[in-house]
Amino acid sequence: MRYLLPCILLLSIHPFVWSQDASNKQIHWEQFRGPQGNGHVNAPNLPDSWNEETNVVWKTKVHDRGWSSPVIWDEQIWVTTATNDGHKMYAVCLDKTTGKILHDIHLFDVESPQRITVDNSYATPTSVIDDKQVYVHFGTYGTACIDRISGDIVWTRRDLNCDHEAGAGPASSPMLLGDLFIVNVDGRDVQYVIAINKHSGKTVWKTERSADFSEVPVHKRKAYSMPSLIEHNGKQQLISNGAMGCYSYHPTTGKELWRIKHHGFSNAPRPVAGHGLVFTTVDRDDPELWAIRLGGNGDVTNSHIAWKVTAAMPPRCSPLLVDDLLYLVNRLGIITCLDAKTGEQVWRERLAGNFSASPIYSHGKIYLFNEDATTFILKPGRELNVLAENKLAEDFLVATPGVSENALFLRTEHYVYRIEKGGKRISLNNNPLGTPKATAESFIGKWDMSRPGAPDKIAFVVTINADKTATKSHVPSSKGKWEIVDEQLRIVWSEGWRDIIAPTKSGFRKIAFAPGSEFDDKPNNSAVAKKQK
Repeated sequence: MRYLLPCILLLSIHPFVWSQDASNKQIHWEQFRGPQGNGHVNAPNLPDSWNEETNVVWKTKVHDRGWSSPVIWDEQIWVTTATNDGHKMYAVCLDKTTGKILHDIHLFDVESPQRITVDNSYATPTSVIDDKQVYVHFGTYGTACIDRISGDIVWTRRDLNCDHEAGAGPASSPMLLGDLFIVNVDGRDVQYVIAINKHSGKTVWKTERSADFSEVPVHKRKAYSMPSLIEHNGKQQLISNGAMGCYSYHPTTGKELWRIKHHGFSNAPRPVAGHGLVFTTVDRDDPELWAIRLGGNGDVTNSHIAWKVTAAMPPRCSPLLVDDLLYLVNRLGIITCLDAKTGEQVWRERLAGNFSASPIYSHGKIYLFNEDATTFILKPGRELNVLAENKLAEDFLVATPGVSENALFLRTEHYVYRIEKGGKRISLNNNPLGTPKATAESFIGKWDMSRPGAPDKIAFVVTINADKTATKSHVPSSKGKWEIVDEQLRIVWSEGWRDIIAPTKSGFRKIAFAPGSEFDDKPNNSAVAKKQK
């Protein structure tokens, strides 16, 4: 059902705050839903068809479980993951060209994590990334800044605490604005937005939600959305949807500019904007889409709500705005196309499967992803036009994909994929990283192994012998046997440890596996390896 409220002249808005020159390829994918945060992609040659055998360049297993979307800068892809019981949390970096794991960083131990639903993970918030650092967030369990080249931890915060609610778990993703790391903290117990200096980890501003929660049941005080940056009349605003209200803040001071009251809670979709309107989803159990006119001050509930749609709206997937049309897909696969200016329904159809990932758009094509790892490609327009349907091996998919150049990076429950036109599975013997060819002879000699997280400090020396044996200085009794697999040197030590010495774009890394592990299991640690001259 649609309600059209009294209308005034729609004011102009520029939703693509971080716009790119259309002649340039999309290289970086800095945050959830890309550079503009709205799902729009500058990638004219994304693939139209794929399956497990076709157009998959690589497929890399990521240990444990996480729903965070990939973020990408240059040749690095970062995701987060956590153990199923929530006791250990990690950041994992993959090489964009080959899919090799470059960093696998154990960040946090959690003594008593809250129980979560099977639909969620302890690593659901999507990270943000820039040219020097990646910033990861696990909700109440911890926030960290990592040097994306060395893998060193720059700072951590363990005090952004809230009660996500047992059976729910963390979900709100952060965003970057200049030197600010900004995130919603909306729990049963506390509700605020906070901006942190991305270099130091210190709080710059913190703004409490102004809603009156005194008579609101605690389970209706929480939310799981993230802020969106928009520009209106030449000024930036931070749009942040929480429980019982949607707010606009001054991005550098945190001052509340306007708010609307609503009845919803546990909101997850990220707001989008266009045509002088902000489009935001209200409520999880009975979701509605509200269009809010920009230009107000203070409480604008009774003056600036342009229209509402109350049927078949999404509790999880964020809206997609293409020209004058809004596309929304709910959990059951009902996709609705609305006129963005009026809220009138243009069409409504159903696609197969359940949906949690948000749609993206590039050069005349809409990509929608269901939870069975099937992607539907649609042509935008005033009727449903399905151009293609592509399926990977069945694996739970709830993470919104990332895009870089003309490749699509999909994350399922167990894997990250690189998919692109004409893509063929990479053989690591092709040495695509441009490093010196890693032959058996090139590994023979003494290697300095740094401490994990401290690349300039030598922990011990490994000696690789020509007879395929190895020794290590800190455990003289240990004997190792090695072999070359895909240009990696793999060592099995007599006491049970396993090591890989692997080439990377900047040199070599040692990846260690604890006794009882195999080489395709989760590593225990990773560090810089440097051959002595």
